[in-house]
Amino acid sequence: MADDASFDASPDVLNSAAQGRLRSIIERIERLEEDKAAIMADQKEVFAEAKGEGYDVKILRKVIRIRKQDKAKRQEEDAILDLYLSALGEI
Repeated sequence: MADDASFDASPDVLNSAAQGRLRSIIERIERLEEDKAAIMADQKEVFAEAKGEGYDVKILRKVIRIRKQDKAKRQEEDAILDLYLSALGEI
């Protein structure tokens, strides 16, 4: 990789206000990443609990995904799925 003389990686390129803002943004993103990891761990525990009680985790995930969808869009997709399966002789 060739050196680009026009690129200066020194911190002097950004003024102190811009450096402070950049640091603030990076730190916020890092905190959100930590929060996201904690939430993912909590979700994993809940799914493990559900599995321990005999629930099918794959189906639970599907139910959650379906509940997020708009009802009309879901009904349209279900109708198309039924049409395709019927055309293939599956239902």
